[in-house]
Amino acid sequence: MKIFHSLKLAALLVMAISLTVGCASTTEEVGQDDATAAIAAAKKANAQAKAIENEWRDTGKLIKKAEKALAGGKYDEAVKLANKARRQAENAVKQKNSEMRRLGAASAGTEAATEDTSSAAPVVASGSTKTYEVVRGDNLWDISAKPSVYDNPYQWPLVYKNNSDQIKDADLIYPGQVLDIDTNPSSADVDAAVAHAKSRGSWSLGVVEESDKAYLAQ
Repeated sequence: MKIFHSLKLAALLVMAISLTVGCASTTEEVGQDDATAAIAAAKKANAQAKAIENEWRDTGKLIKKAEKALAGGKYDEAVKLANKARRQAENAVKQKNSEMRRLGAASAGTEAATEDTSSAAPVVASGSTKTYEVVRGDNLWDISAKPSVYDNPYQWPLVYKNNSDQIKDADLIYPGQVLDIDTNPSSADVDAAVAHAKSRGSWSLGVVEESDKAYLAQ
């Protein structure tokens, strides 16, 4: 009886091991081809972001890390890094498209009717300067694009430079901040601002870009 019981337990153990091995064999492992495809997709998405001059700074770094992981045979890590880079690039494209749609809508509204200063964003003039109070959803690009400010989004560095004492990162402004707007910038200042806006390159929230530092030092 004891021998029969032992044999029965052994049979159950063998069955359990067989099931475990079978489950493990059906688990789809991440391979070299998967990692290579993920990196290619990330590069393609980032190329689109670069084409519209809105590449995020960290995206390229993530792709390089993914390539390094691939070279080291860490395919699962490579896929995760590449997918993160791809999502960043896709978000960068969506962000730029959203900005351009808002700009187009603002221009259309200006052509359709004369701006109603009583209902516009809070802008107060005083001599050659005026103030603008930041509201929720604002960014320097949109503020500069307002007809009551510069009517040109690419002049946002003028706002940034004129308020560098309270704006540490050009990508971060907060509701309630009162910004000084130079209503009569020189042509040289305007040209420098537009040139910086068009050549600034990638960005990252919470970090002061080196290109921004160079612009402020001019």
